Amino acid sequence: MVVGGHEDHSGARRILREFVRLSGGFAARIAVVATAAEDPAAAAAAYVDAFASLGAPARAVRVADRREAGDFAVADLLRQATGIFFTGGDQLRITAMLGGTPCEAALRQAHGAGAVVAGTSAGASAMSSTMIVGGRSDASPRREVVRMSPGLGLLPELVIDQHFAQRGRLSRLLAALAQNPGLLGVGVDEDTAFVVDGDGVLRVVGSATVTVLDGRGVRLSTASEADLDQSLTLTGVVLHVLSDGYRFDIRARRPYPPAPEGAE
Repeated sequence: MVVGGHEDHSGARRILREFVRLSGGFAARIAVVATAAEDPAAAAAAYVDAFASLGAPARAVRVADRREAGDFAVADLLRQATGIFFTGGDQLRITAMLGGTPCEAALRQAHGAGAVVAGTSAGASAMSSTMIVGGRSDASPRREVVRMSPGLGLLPELVIDQHFAQRGRLSRLLAALAQNPGLLGVGVDEDTAFVVDGDGVLRVVGSATVTVLDGRGVRLSTASEADLDQSLTLTGVVLHVLSDGYRFDIRARRPYPPAPEGAE
């Protein structure tokens, strides 16, 4: 589950409720990882309280540095979780702290066994193999408007940006796609999320939209020859804007309407 940030914590809480449901409901074992946050203890506590208010047991799993990420007892907490939730902050901290450690191995093992792995804001960006770590939101697409780094790789076909419409991040997602046209660029608005099931189908949940940029048909990209501060030319990008309930098949690269009522 990839969340665009600023999800509702006090109203209907649709996104948090859906994460709890997917994690097992009242029987869920939720681990909150606030490695990305400036104040990890406060960030983790806010989500632990939010999940508790929805009737789901949750605990903060502290991974503040690589020593803690190498602790097998901490890794076991992730391995046993049915839902793992990464908070916002700085996405580079997630990969820098977890990469190559027992905690990363436990995360992948839990995910492979069926645990739901979710991230909001910075935690959302970290889900892809090619991760956006920063850039400008107020310029035409240029190589300099986006900075990228390897991510966790749980969604290897995607490059993800968050707070998308609210912070005007279309240009930097286009710049990322110009340099990686084989990927799908996915921008997630605030209080909006998408869930990817085992068949590779993306489903939108929330109050705003998910924007999908498909670069597979790109005919021209000047990303390889343009200077860092030079505007890019990019032709042949297909853009989809999907609201609540709409789906997108990542492998076939096709959008679909919401599933019939009662169907998952």
